[in-house]
Amino acid sequence: MNGVPLSFECRRDVAEFRRPAHRQGIELYRAHIVRHAFEPHTHEAFGLGAIEAGAERFRYRGAEHLAAPGSLVMMNPDELHTGRADTPAGWRYRMIYVDSGLMTRVAGEGDWWFDDAVCHQPSDARHVSDLLDRLWQAHEPLAFDSLLYEVLAAFRRHARVPAPAAANRPHRFADVIDYLRTHLGRRLTLEELARVAGLSPFHFLRAFKAQHHVTPQQMLMALRLFEAKRLLAVNQPPAQVAAATGMTDQAHLTRAFAHRYGVTPARYQRQLRG
Repeated sequence: MNGVPLSFECRRDVAEFRRPAHRQGIELYRAHIVRHAFEPHTHEAFGLGAIEAGAERFRYRGAEHLAAPGSLVMMNPDELHTGRADTPAGWRYRMIYVDSGLMTRVAGEGDWWFDDAVCHQPSDARHVSDLLDRLWQAHEPLAFDSLLYEVLAAFRRHARVPAPAAANRPHRFADVIDYLRTHLGRRLTLEELARVAGLSPFHFLRAFKAQHHVTPQQMLMALRLFEAKRLLAVNQPPAQVAAATGMTDQAHLTRAFAHRYGVTPARYQRQLRG
């Protein structure tokens, strides 16, 4: 790929996605990023991968993390995060995004949870990178599923199973986030969201930012773009996707999608079809 129009300022930046036709709930990703800085976004799935070269700096769960070469990256579902290079030549990495339901079926146990977002384990990272490369190349369903099991097995010892009880996790304003998800196409107000939370407007704003490390508007945009990604994956036209997710127009969708996922909506659809 020679650059991504409307996606990256630097033509050396490359990002590619792939979804297997036979297995829902999974997405593969590989990229080499030099200049691009990813805005807060979510995949609403477990994000597991390895840094092959260079280093990435990203914000996740309110803290800055540095993933150097030979590091594993492990993100829990529904966690917004950013990403940018921490080395002049950028960073090269591979990721797999797995829905929690599929994770349970493949692993044979539920409630995985990763306490650490980054673990520097060069031998494990090389093994995971090799598995993800082979998974990308696998086109036979049986070969793909067998490699998928091996990938998850490689991360099993880094997971806490079962996950910490919900009572021991920070309050996530679940009702507010559900409200955002069901009103993606509307123009929402701070007062409206505060009523859902049962708080005064700016008390709600402060508390939401303290818990999620983003503003309600940033969360709304991340949810809009994730839903756009889902709709694009089932071949809905970008113009319809823009209207359904509250974007001003298709150009707005293109800019916002590229800032968060590194490719334009049209290129994302071509990659999945390819």
